[in-house]
Amino acid sequence: MNEKRVIIMGAGGRDFHNFNVYFRNNSDYRVVAFTAGQIPNIANRVYPPSLAGPNYPEGIPIFPEEVLSELIAKFGVDEVVLSYSDLNSQDFIEKMSRVLVSGASFKILSPRDTMLESPVPVIAVCASRTGAGKSTVSRYISRAFKRLGIRFVVVRHPMVYGKFDYPVQRFKTYEDLEKYNCTIEEREEYEWHIKEGNTVYAGVDYEKVLEAAVREADVILWDGGNNDWPFFKPTIMITVVDPLRPGQEISSYPGLVNTMMADIIVINKANTATKEQIKIAEENVRKVNRHAKIIRTASEISVDAPDLIKGKRVLVVEDGPTITHGHLSYGAGYLAAKMYGARDIVDPRPYALGSILEAYREYSHMGPVLPALGYGQRQMKELEEVINRTPADTVVLGTPSDISRYLKVNKPVVHVKYELRDLANPTLEEILVEMMRAKDIL
Repeated sequence: MNEKRVIIMGAGGRDFHNFNVYFRNNSDYRVVAFTAGQIPNIANRVYPPSLAGPNYPEGIPIFPEEVLSELIAKFGVDEVVLSYSDLNSQDFIEKMSRVLVSGASFKILSPRDTMLESPVPVIAVCASRTGAGKSTVSRYISRAFKRLGIRFVVVRHPMVYGKFDYPVQRFKTYEDLEKYNCTIEEREEYEWHIKEGNTVYAGVDYEKVLEAAVREADVILWDGGNNDWPFFKPTIMITVVDPLRPGQEISSYPGLVNTMMADIIVINKANTATKEQIKIAEENVRKVNRHAKIIRTASEISVDAPDLIKGKRVLVVEDGPTITHGHLSYGAGYLAAKMYGARDIVDPRPYALGSILEAYREYSHMGPVLPALGYGQRQMKELEEVINRTPADTVVLGTPSDISRYLKVNKPVVHVKYELRDLANPTLEEILVEMMRAKDIL
């Protein structure tokens, strides 16, 4: 039987995992290329032989997704496997149609195809869309685990935006962020774990990540990325839904998969959403998932220096993925600026340049805020220049990463913090504990 020729469409995370667990040692397939979309600086590299395995002694080339149709023809491709997350329905249909018109079959690997079995229980936190509030839920659960005396580590969804030097990464200190040459997007996810004293694992090869993680944990807390499903089979799965984007819990890929698979649905931001938005979210969840426990929570915002906002002209810097491919026009930073009485929120768009300017053109829904894009050193320098060019008194930092630690910013920085608060009885912790006891985890 002839092997099928495959291209994997990705964005620097799910794509490599799907290859590792499904294709690497599968003689029925030959992966001829990866394509890279959504995230800059991934294309025009090679997935190295050290990770690709003996069947790929030259590695696997990575091309921009824009040339997908040409690659299908050039390599005689049989199947294109979609392997990234956070797509709305229209984007999903367009990508599928482009593949079909180009002559290849369109394929998606299932959770069963791609989830690794863990020897220890896995509590997974995922979402219906990027920016729903996974980090606050993960932080809440990590604190609950500490109160319960559970020995755990966090395993984070990958962000392979730099070199393929580390199949396994372990983060415990700020020095580890430098050791692994982390981008802003990676720092956004790891820094608050470090502040909390949590150990975080990530990397490229999640079979090896799992082996390392279970050596120091009795329970794994899976901290999802975008709206992807977990790489490890969850014992209990929590999906965070954002009512401020009504309908997204059932109209995004693979957010709908997470909504359908969840044991617990957290409708977050219920303190800022309207009653109608919350009702729509709950009704949509119930259409596709009748077994999950549904709970409402608040995402409460605070800042460390309110006097630097009140009456000032401020530049708001937001979490990059949330307001780009997450399709929110603003985030916690903008809300904090309004809440604490900023005189003016300065629009940074007239001062944008390079890849930051390109992002505004690509994501025209963004409001007068600056996405904290930093997928590499060049983009980090561009971000620094835009911040310094924008005429404001203060930077209101809505991203979890403290950019003032590694960028030379010419303005004082106010850090925005957002924390989960229970709004219902029983609480999220109580529901989780009950489920963990039922599964003999406690």
